[in-house]
Amino acid sequence: MTDRRPYPSDLSDARWALVEPTLTAWRQERAARALAFGRPPEHDLRDLLDAILYVDRTGIPWRYLPHDYPPWETVYAYFARWQKEGVFEQLNGLLRRLLRTAEGRDPEPTACIIDSQSVKTSANVPAATQGIDVGKKIAGRKRNIVVDTLGLLLAVLVTAASVQDGTAGRHLLTTVAADHPGIRKAWADMGYKNAVVEHGARLGIDVEIVRRDPSTRGFVVQPRRWVVEHTFGWLMNHRRLARDYEALPTRSEAMVHVAMINLMTRRLTGESTPTWRGT
Repeated sequence: MTDRRPYPSDLSDARWALVEPTLTAWRQERAARALAFGRPPEHDLRDLLDAILYVDRTGIPWRYLPHDYPPWETVYAYFARWQKEGVFEQLNGLLRRLLRTAEGRDPEPTACIIDSQSVKTSANVPAATQGIDVGKKIAGRKRNIVVDTLGLLLAVLVTAASVQDGTAGRHLLTTVAADHPGIRKAWADMGYKNAVVEHGARLGIDVEIVRRDPSTRGFVVQPRRWVVEHTFGWLMNHRRLARDYEALPTRSEAMVHVAMINLMTRRLTGESTPTWRGT
């Protein structure tokens, strides 16, 4: 880490110790595959990840990165590379297993909750990757996520807002069944009924639809589903996720992974996330 004044989003030494082995192993593997004339890395991995966390937490454009971080072009290049090579997913899985163990749970979950969130997009997002969520009257993209019973991310899929929950739900269940074969139970709302329930049965997952009581009015906490709603609330503390600013849906998924990495490292080390309420 370079000698500079830290920002509130920067990793502490304890949080960096959780992710450093994975990033160091990635760099060493990449160096081993590099050609003889490849240049040695110029920037510290911790500074690069701190810069990505800064963008995710504050919501600024990449070009607006403070100058005491590495150049924004370099930071974005690493962000894109780590997204393509699955580094963020790898870190998310590692930290989730550590946190589940710390909470007295088995490292691998046996149940999950599925839900979606439609968000507006910025002007730079290609029209071809957007759509309109007719039910929520939002033009933009949709984040479909699967979380465990602690609200920790298992899978994320970003689509146009016009894509039906059932379509995304089938894709997510297939992914979850492959990555977490121990899962046997899932909860979802009415948007995932029928096709998703049937698809889950074929995968050996019992998908239960949590139905809202029609006699209730206003906001009511729904059994089981409140967990995933809580996760969406955590994500909204990261301003980069208040809208979808990413040109590619896969980069949007990476930003969700980065937010969860930030949250889980703080929970594992007992550090709180600074907010305006504490100032």
